[in-house]
Amino acid sequence: MAFGGLEKQSNGQPMAEINMTPLIDVMLVLLVIFIITAPLFTHAIRLDLPKVASQPARETPQTITLSIDDAGKLFWNDALVSFDQMRARFAEAGKAEQKPELHLRASSATRYEVIAQVMGAAQQAGLERIGFVTQPVAGAQRAR
Repeated sequence: MAFGGLEKQSNGQPMAEINMTPLIDVMLVLLVIFIITAPLFTHAIRLDLPKVASQPARETPQTITLSIDDAGKLFWNDALVSFDQMRARFAEAGKAEQKPELHLRASSATRYEVIAQVMGAAQQAGLERIGFVTQPVAGAQRAR
């Protein structure tokens, strides 16, 4: 390491070495922090969606995303809800002047009975625009 001394050097050149140890320490600490916190940001519901070639749906502020997993659990915008809570939220959304669009994300292993009950509850509440979210097929070209 190069440290400036108190004695006068004869050549008079400035010290040209940079001490890299503090920089490396800071970078290693940041790397460890990002490695630990990165999995916390990817909290999502794991669903095995059916694969279909279609156009991507656009998200609007009036869009409701309802997910149904293999066991039939309901998730309203990634929050677990019961069937009665879902009905109440549908009724509230159906009273709005501009009715929201329902994006239904059902796992491919979800029973049809659960999907039919959800669709029936949405229609009873006055929600007419229901779309099914699917997984895009690998290598499929988009229709224009």
